[in-house]
Amino acid sequence: MKLKKFESNPILSPLEINDWECLVTCNPGVYFDNGIFYMLYRAAGDDPEHIIRLGLATSRDGYHFERMSNTPVFGPSLDGPDAGCVEDPRIVKFDSEYYITYAYRPYSPGQYWKFAHDEILLPSCGKYAPAAISKNLGNTGLAVTSDFKSFRRLGRVTSPILDDRDVILFPEKINGQFVMLHRPKQFVGDDYGVEFPSIWVKFSDDILNWEDKKSHLLISGIKGSWEEKIGGSTPPLKTDKGWLVLYHGVEHGGKGYYRVGALLLDLENPLRIIARTPNCILEPEFEHETSGYYNGCVFPTGNVIVDNTLFVYYGSADKYVCVATCKLDELLNYLLSECQL
Repeated sequence: MKLKKFESNPILSPLEINDWECLVTCNPGVYFDNGIFYMLYRAAGDDPEHIIRLGLATSRDGYHFERMSNTPVFGPSLDGPDAGCVEDPRIVKFDSEYYITYAYRPYSPGQYWKFAHDEILLPSCGKYAPAAISKNLGNTGLAVTSDFKSFRRLGRVTSPILDDRDVILFPEKINGQFVMLHRPKQFVGDDYGVEFPSIWVKFSDDILNWEDKKSHLLISGIKGSWEEKIGGSTPPLKTDKGWLVLYHGVEHGGKGYYRVGALLLDLENPLRIIARTPNCILEPEFEHETSGYYNGCVFPTGNVIVDNTLFVYYGSADKYVCVATCKLDELLNYLLSECQL
């Protein structure tokens, strides 16, 4: 099974008249509420530091989006731990407020596609500088808003000594606890029982207190496959069959493409995997997905269900925003009939 890509993709592209988004628009968080699709998208201009900010666009039909501002709605702080960049938002809603996990760095990463894979700009630091600064580690913060115009930063939700991005909250408590998906790059080797970066789960009574909580392994990569290195992609969606979770997988050999798979998790115990797709349901195919700042990358960060249609929003080639869809019951039936563990 494959998701159906919108024939008019990309749905959002860099805008030359705005310096802050003239080079990159990708990896959007999306939430559907009261008939409106709200999209926070990652954006960057052609500056050598590659400062990354978030813009806002909205839509009535989920396909045609209009920018709501010529300026970013959320950007790096002036002098805080997220002063380098803010990127890859994932959006959930609790009560009347939207909670957004976002990746950040203390210093801007630079135009990373000009470096070796996984390399970024590093600051000049004294010998006593902590690793979070000297290695410019990717971390994850939490912000809250009620209108996507003004935001409150609630602080860091991952360990400062880990490179821990792809952090996603479940949209409701499970058995009275908040639940988080995360992907710490350092959790590999014999001590962790995995060979490649994997998806882990944490539970907490407090949405800000995760650091001293135990991480539970959810899924790991599969050697020699399309999903050796994996990470969470979109916020879990509650269905009557279980939690639907999309994740990305990266091959180590070949072209290093990013592809997308799906999980179905038990509603009461999200550590119990009901089904996992053996093959990807979304992969790079078209020029806007295979040619950009990361060639061959489809990277979902937003998904919503509207009238039995699953909308999946993804960055393509680290340059554009695209959308793909399917009927929700078709995907659930596929998972339950052909992909159960």
